[in-house]
Amino acid sequence: MRTLALLGCFCGLIQICAAQEADSGFELRTTLSAEAVTSQDLTEAPRDGDPVSGGFRAMLYPIWKWSSHWSVDGAFQISSRPYFFDEFYTQGYGINGNLMQAHLNYSRFWKKASVVARVGVLSSAFGSFLLRYDDAVNPLIDKPLSYGYYSGVTTLGLAGAEVDATYEKMDFRAQFVNSSPLNPRSVFDHDQYGNWAGGAGYTIRQGFRVGASMFRGPYLDRQYEYFFPGEAPPNTLPGTGVGVDVSWGHGPWNAYGEWQRLQMDYHVIPTFSEQFAYGELRRVLAPRWYLAARLTQMTASVGPGQRVYEAAVGFRPNAFELVKLEYETNNTVAIQFVTTLRPISIAGN
Repeated sequence: MRTLALLGCFCGLIQICAAQEADSGFELRTTLSAEAVTSQDLTEAPRDGDPVSGGFRAMLYPIWKWSSHWSVDGAFQISSRPYFFDEFYTQGYGINGNLMQAHLNYSRFWKKASVVARVGVLSSAFGSFLLRYDDAVNPLIDKPLSYGYYSGVTTLGLAGAEVDATYEKMDFRAQFVNSSPLNPRSVFDHDQYGNWAGGAGYTIRQGFRVGASMFRGPYLDRQYEYFFPGEAPPNTLPGTGVGVDVSWGHGPWNAYGEWQRLQMDYHVIPTFSEQFAYGELRRVLAPRWYLAARLTQMTASVGPGQRVYEAAVGFRPNAFELVKLEYETNNTVAIQFVTTLRPISIAGN
């Protein structure tokens, strides 16, 4: 309750303060979401709950900038459980807080190029969906199957360092972090092993970009569900991911797509691999209305594959609010209300 009270105080401040642009200062941006959902998945083991549920999510984005080159960015998430669709298959209720990002930045910009170095807690450099993770940006309610809290590429932060660069129509990123995006580890956890990730992209023309990314490094820890007796030391078993992505936008149309292959090496049991592919399309019908759809396909070296259909209609009552109504495979229906609060800004000298 104390956390919610503090959040309410922040929201009140944000609503009465206007954003300003400055070479130095502090800014806090906030996205608040509320959700109601009905799904048979909520009634199945291990949750065994009611078919109707609701929840909330708050994303706080503080930025402290003290010169044209130096800044600190962060992203903190507060959410009820269950809120995300992949939590329908887990036990427990409550409120979670997650530090998604907190990094020191140094940036330089030129006419045709830029370089940004970051160190701290970072989102994975693998893939492209994490750039659209905020509910105000994601046109649908759920995430693609390849991203999540319990499987696939983590949406949580990883401790490490990253360099991003652009030159004309090309962009590059390289990242070194303390654990794999397949199994994120806190800096206080055992079995932390360095992982590399990186990617590159090329903007063919305005609104049309293609990219590729990969990661590699040990992913297992000794408490992992599939770390069986007699298995090789975790630091000798790498996890590998490769992927390609594309984004396109023209007029009222926006499209996104990704293909990814994830592999987890073992010695005691066969090496496990998964392939994911999704395509997403959004069509603006009018200034306040849009339609969106996503198809995700998953296949695995062990077990059945999975295909998920999502379709949503979105309505914007004003520039700061968004209402989404979504239908997803397995007769899941959800409605989500999203509001983006005016940022609180304190400009420096």
